[in-house]
Amino acid sequence: MGGGFTGLWAALLAGRDEDVVLLEGDRCGWGASGRNGGFAEASLTHGLENGLSRWPDEIGELERLSRENFTSMRETLQQRGIDAAWEEPGVIDVATRPHEVPWLAETAESAREHGEDVTLLDADTVRAEVDSPTYLGGLWHHSGGALVDPARLAWGLREAALSDGVRIQEHTQVTRLRRDGDGVLLEMAGGRLLAKRVLLATNAYKPLVRSIQRYVVPVYDYVLVTEPLSDEQRRAVRWERGQGVADSGNRFHYYRLTPGGSGPSQRDGARILWGGYEAIYHFRNGMGPSSRTMRPPSSCWRATSQKPFRSSRGFGSPTGGPAPSIPAAASA
Repeated sequence: MGGGFTGLWAALLAGRDEDVVLLEGDRCGWGASGRNGGFAEASLTHGLENGLSRWPDEIGELERLSRENFTSMRETLQQRGIDAAWEEPGVIDVATRPHEVPWLAETAESAREHGEDVTLLDADTVRAEVDSPTYLGGLWHHSGGALVDPARLAWGLREAALSDGVRIQEHTQVTRLRRDGDGVLLEMAGGRLLAKRVLLATNAYKPLVRSIQRYVVPVYDYVLVTEPLSDEQRRAVRWERGQGVADSGNRFHYYRLTPGGSGPSQRDGARILWGGYEAIYHFRNGMGPSSRTMRPPSSCWRATSQKPFRSSRGFGSPTGGPAPSIPAAASA
């Protein structure tokens, strides 16, 4: 396993009934698990429309399982006392170009047909929630999504797994897997471990099983935060309910308020976090400092009028996923 969200959830679920060892190459929550946008979404298909296009016959069952997973995730955090700043104000998809307005109406219809609680917003009503002159409309998803502090979530899952008897070995990179009788032998720089079975939960990092390497593609997303907002800035953008926001473009931009500080309002001292920009792939699954800082010329995508499939903005429940979109004008 890895010490990201999937590995930690799996360790927590199995820790009371089995002898579980979690091997983490760095430390739990390292990489995107501790630094993503903090959108937890129910979808198992990276958006309803993507699911409808690929698994139309199974979409009802997939949506049911999505809701069950999401509910179980919330209940587990409550039962285990994990303070991950979980809140469910909903997510608003906004239209910033005229051709995106009818897209939102189509999405609203599909969402309602599959049991989602959504509200279609015109330009005035969406700006009453989060005020930006770029907004032409919006679709407020009231259900199936939460905002969390991703680092605190990873740390909380780690502590809960340890309390259940899971043995966690950080800074322990597995370099090879091979069969050993009925088990699996894991090789590391400092030794070997024989396991009955192994769950690979390494996220976008290189898989240890060669046959699945072509299915794992690391794609870079970028997250920034502002300084704490002043009272004047907060009033300028409104945003009293603290919804997550994503634009409807094909570059997957999203943004949200961070958990607030002190004061009479829960939003006092909050910052704006936004992420996305371009989802950049580097040749041969390149990762490392040069991949994080260098943007190849070929990655400059043009905006199109083709409707994109919506995608998860941080991680699903409890599987991981890419990220959506943000107009910076809303950060006032």
